[in-house]
Amino acid sequence: MPSFEINSLDKNSHIHFIGIGGISMSGLAHIAISDGYKVTGSDRTKTPITDNLEKEGAIIYEGHDAKNVKGADLVVHTAAVKADNPEMQEAVKNNIQLIDRAEFLGAIMKNYKNAVCVAGTHGKTTTTSMLAHALIHAGTDPTISVGGELNLIGGNIRCGKSDMFVTEACEYTNSFLKFHPTIALITNIEEDHLDFFTGIEMIRESFRTYAELTRGIGSVVVYGDDENIKIALDGSELDITTYGMNDTNDYYPQNIVYHAGYPSFDIYCHNEKIAHASLNVTGNHNILNTLATVAVCALLGIDAQTAVDGIQTFKGTHRRFEKKGMINDAVIIDDYAHHPTEIKLTLQASKAFSPKRIRCVFQPHTYSRTRTLWNEFVSAFDDADELILTHIYAAREKFDGVTSPEKLAAEIKERGIDAKYMEEFSDIEKYIKETAQPGDIIFTMGAGDVTEISDNLFK
Repeated sequence: MPSFEINSLDKNSHIHFIGIGGISMSGLAHIAISDGYKVTGSDRTKTPITDNLEKEGAIIYEGHDAKNVKGADLVVHTAAVKADNPEMQEAVKNNIQLIDRAEFLGAIMKNYKNAVCVAGTHGKTTTTSMLAHALIHAGTDPTISVGGELNLIGGNIRCGKSDMFVTEACEYTNSFLKFHPTIALITNIEEDHLDFFTGIEMIRESFRTYAELTRGIGSVVVYGDDENIKIALDGSELDITTYGMNDTNDYYPQNIVYHAGYPSFDIYCHNEKIAHASLNVTGNHNILNTLATVAVCALLGIDAQTAVDGIQTFKGTHRRFEKKGMINDAVIIDDYAHHPTEIKLTLQASKAFSPKRIRCVFQPHTYSRTRTLWNEFVSAFDDADELILTHIYAAREKFDGVTSPEKLAAEIKERGIDAKYMEEFSDIEKYIKETAQPGDIIFTMGAGDVTEISDNLFK
């Protein structure tokens, strides 16, 4: 079946979005409104996200009903929407064109001369946000879709007027294979989403196919020290630019110094110093994200120091090492980390601030990820002085009958970490208030609703 072409719609067309309340779908709806289409959408409940869409002219329905798609020329749905959804069934019944979010996003990309897709197991949102700061500072007026909320653009979407488009590209269910990048960035490749992928071999093959989308039309930018990336792209003969901590890469850092927890460093390309950076975000992983951004900007004709000047204005996105406030002179930080590698990097980065104690409230995300990466989760919290595990955020899944956060806490405790399980958020909030001490860094961490804890602490 040929892929959907956005140009097949005229400007009077009506697009209906099922699951419009999510960050990714709402961003596409914003673009559709900006392009002049009539937009309607539905979700289980209305939220501030859907309120903003209504202010822009969209019609939002609370709940799913067949009548919501009346008059639609195109229906776009998220991967989470199942075939028994009444709006999906109505679209099929009336022969309304039906596509998923990834295909719609891919179709939008075709209208841009430069389409930058940011892929990888970790770091997509932060790197896309750095690119937003760099490209806007450079005056390129890009359209940007971010998987988190970025203060610079007032949310998760920016509709620019130029021929430049930047978006995150998620590998789950091979969604990013429906995209049309002219620059494909890969930040890293690790095992994840094992409810879909059978293992690392299948994941590497998926990323190789993603990189191949640029053949003959563009370039690939990759973290050159990542072994899985090397295996995935071995012998591909694509146009590849590498970045990493070692000088074997095209872009690499030198003279790294941390000031009050934040890194400063020189950026080199092919043995020549091309810029100096002083970041307002911490961690070696953000040095790598900076290098990736500079490498992409170079391919877009933006010089390194101009890109860095923009990156230096970046202070993080919501839920990425986000300081929420202070309790008893302890810092409360909210973070989206939900994969073992992300957890390790976040906890390691916090050590740059020389805290008295590193304390972490972690909510596992999905039974499948917790089960398949169990051993990795057990060793992920070695830099924490205390860990509070809470109930698993099921997301799209149901209880599998075996995966127990209580057991996970017990195994982590055997490693010498002060680990405990607490089911209720209200109990965790009370415990934090009672035990927070000056010099503590206390994380609320995970991709589920654990962020409510830090929100409630400061209401």
